[in-house]
Amino acid sequence: MGQYLTATDQNFKAEVIDSGKVVLVDFWAAWCGPCQMLGPVIEELAGDYDGKAVIAKVNVDENPNTAAQYGIRSIPTMLIFKNGEVVDQMVGAMPKNMIAEKIDAQLA
Repeated sequence: MGQYLTATDQNFKAEVIDSGKVVLVDFWAAWCGPCQMLGPVIEELAGDYDGKAVIAKVNVDENPNTAAQYGIRSIPTMLIFKNGEVVDQMVGAMPKNMIAEKIDAQLA
């Protein structure tokens, strides 16, 4: 089982922007019901993409600067980064296969 990365205001640039990999970032909060539903999916994706892409989670309450920088207004919001740029965005809890398709498109 792969482990997702816990991204923070402090490590976001190093771990996401400068990673050189495709990175899926899940912006979430503990009080958000749909975020809780998405949690196990994110963990599964971390396992599926271990070594291929980085799967990260950002708690918006603990890391307001990063959330504000990317204009996160509703959660869960997932952004896909490639070469440090946002290349895709998904809002709301989505099925795993739809998220995987978007990651695969960036890996292709």
